[in-house]
Amino acid sequence: MELEFNLKAYFKTSADPAPAMEAVAALFEEANRTLLTKGAPEGQGALVTEWQLGEDRIELTLDSGRYVRVHDAVFRLKKALAEKLGKDFKIGIRGIEVESFVIQVPSERELKELKVPYIRSMQNVEGGIVLELEVGEADMKNRVPDRILTLLEEKIEAAKYGAKAEHWNLLWQREPMEHPFTEDPTQAMMKEGWLKRGSSRGQWIHGPQSTKVFRTFEKIVYEELLQPLGYREMIFPKMVTWDVWMKSGHAKGVYPEIYYVCPPQTRDPEYWEEVADYYKVTHEVPTKLIKEKIGEPIGGMCYAQCPPFWGFVAGETLPNEEIPIRVFDRSGTSHRYESGGIHGIERVDEFHRVEILWLGTKEQVVKAAEELHERYMHIFNEILDIEWRKAKVTPWFMAQEGLLGLAEGNVVGTTDYEACLPYRGEDGEWLEFQNVSINGDKYPKGFNVKLQSGEELWSGCSGVGLERWAAVFLAQKGLDPENWPEEFRKRLGELPKGIRFL
Repeated sequence: MELEFNLKAYFKTSADPAPAMEAVAALFEEANRTLLTKGAPEGQGALVTEWQLGEDRIELTLDSGRYVRVHDAVFRLKKALAEKLGKDFKIGIRGIEVESFVIQVPSERELKELKVPYIRSMQNVEGGIVLELEVGEADMKNRVPDRILTLLEEKIEAAKYGAKAEHWNLLWQREPMEHPFTEDPTQAMMKEGWLKRGSSRGQWIHGPQSTKVFRTFEKIVYEELLQPLGYREMIFPKMVTWDVWMKSGHAKGVYPEIYYVCPPQTRDPEYWEEVADYYKVTHEVPTKLIKEKIGEPIGGMCYAQCPPFWGFVAGETLPNEEIPIRVFDRSGTSHRYESGGIHGIERVDEFHRVEILWLGTKEQVVKAAEELHERYMHIFNEILDIEWRKAKVTPWFMAQEGLLGLAEGNVVGTTDYEACLPYRGEDGEWLEFQNVSINGDKYPKGFNVKLQSGEELWSGCSGVGLERWAAVFLAQKGLDPENWPEEFRKRLGELPKGIRFL
């Protein structure tokens, strides 16, 4: 099946178009050869395949492929008809009425029905999908059919992407190491009183011991990586509004994983009095009543830590001498509604991260990523002394925008760092605990950031997840500091005492 569009519509006329029949016939015949072929390869233009006149209309059927799409072709015809009929016959074109709009889209896989406006029906057929749209003249002018087609093609690509293994390519792996400790570190930490579950889903309260380990990781990152490479500290917002996620691209699909933020409709205590009174009497929080009194979601808690930074440079032009810009943020928690498997610190809904971000020319961004790789290798081999590997991957948000990181010579993409967890066994899945991403021009374009010279700006980011580092380090080294590498112990100092209970 090829991509095909079919439109049945009619032009509303101010008078009976019968006197103009020959002129209309000539115009449609000429348009099929010229007007409807502009911008398309030979034989790939749109075609008027049928037409007839009514008392107050000109009915027609248009077919097309990917190039001059029917919703573009019909406006070309409207303009030509208006000029011809108005000048020679004093007949006006009052608008376009759509009777049916059908798109055939090739697909190797069946998809579930899209639940979006303008789709009248969606059917999986052999070799593809048939969409029938419910659109009018204004919708076609606003390119609604194109956006629906783009959405469908993204879902088709996502289905193909999820079935492929090419988005993971091993780059380097350390030689196997002996790991005497084989316990689940989370269970061991709970048993030793290092941490307890928080009251919320996927949340932990860290005691003095694990907190000291976290702070030591931060110290290592700062002293061995951020300070030597010239990164400056900033504070990024941790409540993110929709406009930020729209510009960063996350609004395309972040919805199942974010914690939403809804403000109160008013701060007036009287408006909230019944909520407070209900609790005072029942000692239960009336969440359904609260739901009625809060506003629409204005955004969500920090999900990916770097997008809020871009408000600082959005719409600005950077002096040539200002780049590369290297910054980092460690000012608060990130929140992600994880699916299943949140038993341990390696997969949590609330986590702590040092977010590293840089922007500059393509060459500067690639060089900065290489410098980070070198420093991470030093940290993981010589300070933490863990067994790890790294692989080039293409996250789906990049794949759907054509930023295929595994393509030959393409530097855009993510490098994931993974480590074995001995308690999972020799064949157990490795844990991704670190990444370095080169995002190309995605964010500078999305937030309209320019360079004085006019040269293209790129950016990159790298997230240091403290929970993931701890999960890997403690799974391989255990909880006894005597078994930890000397270089780590030097930076740690003395492990503090925990809090005892009777």
